[in-house]
Amino acid sequence: MTTATESRPPFPPFDAESAAKKVRMAEDGWNGRDPQKVALAYTPDSVWRNRAEFISGREDIAEFLTRKWNRELEYRLIKELWAFHENRIAVRFAYEWCDDSGNWYRSYGNENWEFSAEGLMQRRIASINDQPISESERKFHWPQGRRPDDHPGLSELGL
Repeated sequence: MTTATESRPPFPPFDAESAAKKVRMAEDGWNGRDPQKVALAYTPDSVWRNRAEFISGREDIAEFLTRKWNRELEYRLIKELWAFHENRIAVRFAYEWCDDSGNWYRSYGNENWEFSAEGLMQRRIASINDQPISESERKFHWPQGRRPDDHPGLSELGL
């Protein structure tokens, strides 16, 4: 059970505004690339499927994110609300990154999220595909960290 100090507004049930805010908050957190901080947005017993990997609990989430961001350098992510209903949100996303050899990728995917009454994510199901790109094909050009409010989203970029 989560405590009162473990809550993340906005809370379900979501409307269009609160669902979009939740999506942006998740994007901002992941672009911050702090595994311990990001893990706190999930319930202590959160369950994930990320590609073919199954993850359970905050400790495993933080370990997964540490491995991810050690491998996926120059990581920049954009998420976009796809649909919502009650305590569930579906998003589509793309992120760009390079490996330690300087090879660039754009990873595309969809996520299904389910939230607790406290607004913490209790389930995350992600399907992701990686596309090799050249550095000149990159579209996400902002300093590492939060995407600026005036930077185009996925739809505006034609993604």
